[in-house]
This record gives sequence, structure tokens and C-alpha cells, in this order.
Amino acid sequence: MDIIRLMLVDDHDIVRTGLKSFLETQVGLQVVAEAGSGEEAIERALEAQPDVVVMDITMPHMDGLEATRRLKALNSECHVLALTVHEDKQYLFEMLMAGASGYITKQSAADELVTAIRCVALGNVYLQPALARWLLEDYRRLLTQSLPEPPTAGGNHPKDRGLDVLSLREQQVLEAVAQGSTNQQIGEQLGISPKTVARHRERIMNKLNLHSSTQLVKFAIRTGLIDVG
Repeated sequence: MDIIRLMLVDDHDIVRTGLKSFLETQVGLQVVAEAGSGEEAIERALEAQPDVVVMDITMPHMDGLEATRRLKALNSECHVLALTVHEDKQYLFEMLMAGASGYITKQSAADELVTAIRCVALGNVYLQPALARWLLEDYRRLLTQSLPEPPTAGGNHPKDRGLDVLSLREQQVLEAVAQGSTNQQIGEQLGISPKTVARHRERIMNKLNLHSSTQLVKFAIRTGLIDVG
């Protein structure tokens, strides 16, 4: 198993110490760096090259939002997971816009944090179920405000494509993805491995010429695969 290299960013020493003690008991996780501020996080990330940065949001001077923007600009392969006290829509959307791959609150169970870390390390997105529901609720309103999708190479607009281009299994995977489930959760639901889920997801995006989780959710809503009404 490949080791997932972690950096912990939080302005409270006691929080970082507790997180490090717990995470290093988990198979395949290693804390390679810590930082107590956004500025320090950028400096330490360049030195340590972590796979996942567990990022607090509220910090003095440079907060987690700005630190995430700068980290992603410097190294797009570094995945950021927000770990925060804020169970708040605005912070959620701002962190995702800044480039974070996941958002989880400090009130979450410890095993959910480990799941979230493993999920974003694979290049996937992790949101707590309650937060994913917020996202889905807003998509219906945002659909009418969004910019047109780019045309495909063949000149066909993605909105012209329907569920018929997907296999039954791909539709099942898409439905679960759009509802905010992780690859691990989808695999457990469908009796397949997370890697198989990831391959299905890649094929779905290729068939539909879609390039983000946001576009997948919008497609699922438009085609009636999920109902947010």
C-alpha cells in the first residue's frame, strides 16, 4: 500500500498534536509536516511535498482559504481537505472554489476523517452527507444561472446527450456520485471495488464529455436521475 503523506495545518498546537497522534496509528498514513498558519503552510508544503494537506480555515494573518488558493497555484497535484469548525455553506463553497477537494467538520467521527483523507488522496471529492445535500439544493437554482457548457470535439453539446449513452451500471454509479457518495461508499452499495467505481466514473465523464463533479451533478439533475425538488 502506498503511504499517504500528510501535512496538518491548524493554528492550535493541541489540535495538531491530537490529529498527528491519531492519524499515525492508521495504516498507510504518515504526517510529514505541520504548520500553524497559512504562510507557514505554503513554505512547509514546498519542502515536504505532502499528498494531502488537512487545512483549518480560520487562522490569523493568512487564513485557510488564501493558503489553499496559493498551494493549488504552486502545486495542483497537492490535495487539500478542509477540516474546520464551520458547518457553513459559504465556507464550503469558498473552499471548493479555492481548490479544496474535500470539506469535513471537526465534529465528525475520527473514522470519517480517515475516509475523507483516503478519498481525496485518490483524486476524488469528499463532502459530509449534510454538506452534500446543501450542494444539491443549490444546483437546481444555479442551473439557470450557469454558463453554457463547451461543445464537444464532434460539435455536439453535452446537453444533447442523455442517459441512453450510459450502461445501467454507469447510471447507478452516476446517481450515487451525484448524491455525494464516495467511491468507497459506492463500492459497498454496488458490491464492487473503489477502483472499479473510479474506472466507471472516468468512462462516464468521457462518454458525456464532462470534466468535473459539478457537471456530473448538473447532468444527473437535468436528466431526472436524481431529484432535488
